[in-house]
Amino acid sequence: MPQADPPNKSWFRRWIWELAAGLAVAGLAILLSETQGFGLWRPRGPAPLSLYGNVDIREVSLGFRVAGRMLAMPLDEGDHATSGTLLATLDPDPFRERLAASSAKLAGMQAAYAKAIAGNRPQDIAAAEAQLANQEATLVNAEAMFRRRQSLVRSGDASREDTETMAAAYHSAQAAVDQARQALSLSRAGTRVEDIDAARADMQTAAADRAAAQTELDDTRLLAPSDGTINVRATEPGAIVAAGATVFTLTIDRPLRVRAYVSEPELGRVKPGQAVQIRTDGGGRAYAGTIGFISTVAEFTPKTVETTDLRVDLVYRLRIIVTDPDEHLRQGQPVTVLVVEPQETPR
Repeated sequence: MPQADPPNKSWFRRWIWELAAGLAVAGLAILLSETQGFGLWRPRGPAPLSLYGNVDIREVSLGFRVAGRMLAMPLDEGDHATSGTLLATLDPDPFRERLAASSAKLAGMQAAYAKAIAGNRPQDIAAAEAQLANQEATLVNAEAMFRRRQSLVRSGDASREDTETMAAAYHSAQAAVDQARQALSLSRAGTRVEDIDAARADMQTAAADRAAAQTELDDTRLLAPSDGTINVRATEPGAIVAAGATVFTLTIDRPLRVRAYVSEPELGRVKPGQAVQIRTDGGGRAYAGTIGFISTVAEFTPKTVETTDLRVDLVYRLRIIVTDPDEHLRQGQPVTVLVVEPQETPR
């Protein structure tokens, strides 16, 4: 029959077990505190805000403002172009011919205007003065003959018909003198103001026509308006292109923007300038971004937003600028936006 432990030994054993249990409980409490219950609980605060949207599609259709025959298209689909890059060229010969014709017309109008401003040359005035002097001499001679004929009529040595002929010649000489005197006055006065204004208007019309011809010639070169990637090449060299027809579609890839939506109850959790993280469905790296714009007008959730809870709610559109994009983030791609909310400092 086994013997019972002595009283002192039994007490010591219970003390050891109680100490071990206390240490185990304390260690477990410390472990749970450090690991936040092995991830089973979180600090107090709202749950992270996840938004859904797509990378904005930003494209521009490029074409010529004039019609013509396509001469060259150095870039193809997928090529990257910087702002000012030559994308395509039309045959410039017809436009150069039109520019040459309008330049010649402008030169003629400029000469006519300069002539109107300058007025008559000194030689023209001198010729008018000489003409007046000649007519005055003719008048003196006609008057002398007329007076002499009158005296002969009174003495009966000349007929009245001859006198009338001499009178007509005398009056004609007077009219010629008056005409020459007015011509000299006009020559000295120069060009009328109205004629100068008309010449100026003709010159300005010709200048505008030449400027339009120069603009059309310049428009035979199609330049990239901004940095981007050629997405569509719609025609080929040799084709006749209509004015305004799409030749290239350029995808603007910088800055890259995300269009997302936030519901009305969560509107107070977002603000311009707030940092966000952007993730694609395929995983991979998270992109950084900032909220740049929050719409002031509510709208119904668009069909491109793939969330069940938001389909029947009014939402507000956000524009998010991606600060570190790369070639893996493509336009139109669905993304999830995680709003990084600042942590409140415990009191």
